[in-house]
Formats: sequence, C-alpha cells, structure tokens
Amino acid sequence: MTTSTALKAEDRPPLGTPRPVDVHVGARLRQRRTLLGMSQEKLGEAVGLTFQQIQKYERGANRIGASRLYQLSNVLDVSVSYFFEEMPGEVQRTRGDYAASNRADDIETVQAGDPMARRETLELVRAYYRIEDPKVRKRVFELTKSIANAAGFED
Repeated sequence: MTTSTALKAEDRPPLGTPRPVDVHVGARLRQRRTLLGMSQEKLGEAVGLTFQQIQKYERGANRIGASRLYQLSNVLDVSVSYFFEEMPGEVQRTRGDYAASNRADDIETVQAGDPMARRETLELVRAYYRIEDPKVRKRVFELTKSIANAAGFED
C-alpha cells in the first residue's frame, strides 16, 4: 500500500498557485529558449501560441500537456525528459502535488537558488559560444576562472 502525499482540499494553497513540478518544467523551458536566443514570441509562433501563453508556461501558471511538451521539445531540439532533469529533491517529493511547498514564494526560492536558471547565466553562456575562435574562447574561460579564484570562489 502506498501512502499519498496529496493534501486535503482545506490544506491546499489558493487557486492559481502553481505546482512545483509545473514551475520546474517552466523554468527548464525558459532556460532552453533563452540558451537558443529565441524570444517568447518566436517560440509561440513555432507552436501556434501567443507569447502570453509561453509566459504562463514558463512561470508554471499553466500546465503543459503531453502533446504540447512534445511539440516544444521538437522546436527546442531537446528530449521531453530534458524538462524534468535536474529537478530538486523538494520538487520530486511532491509527486506532482503541493505537499513540499504551499506558497509560491517557496517555489520561487527553490528556482532562484539554481544559478543555471538565471537569465544572466544563460546570456553569458550564449555570448561565450558566439566567440568563434576556440583559442579566444578558451582564454575568456581561463580569465573568468582566474577572476573567480582570485575572489575566493574556487571550484
């Protein structure tokens, strides 16, 4: 017999509160779209949606259905499983429900803790890979590591 982590109706967060899994999937959608340098509008056009709907998906406000997730994975050139990778333990433990966190602020805190989900990181990676000369790219990489190490952020 399995135990359920589902909350009783009276313990659920207010309507409109996104589920942690939907927030994670949306963050991965935004991450991949940004890495490709694609606007929400362009992604929306590619799958027949408005940019507002893409925004809602990226915030986790609206769930992404299976066929739409498959469509997005094709446009973004990733597998469907990409959207579920690197899911924090707190989110995994919800098993799709609200059990791990019942406040949108808590969900955003989990996502904000991942530096790879930040726009700044994504833009930096995109700019780095636009450097065509591998030698120059390697020197930029070494310079960045050197600055981080001098600041006490060794890996």
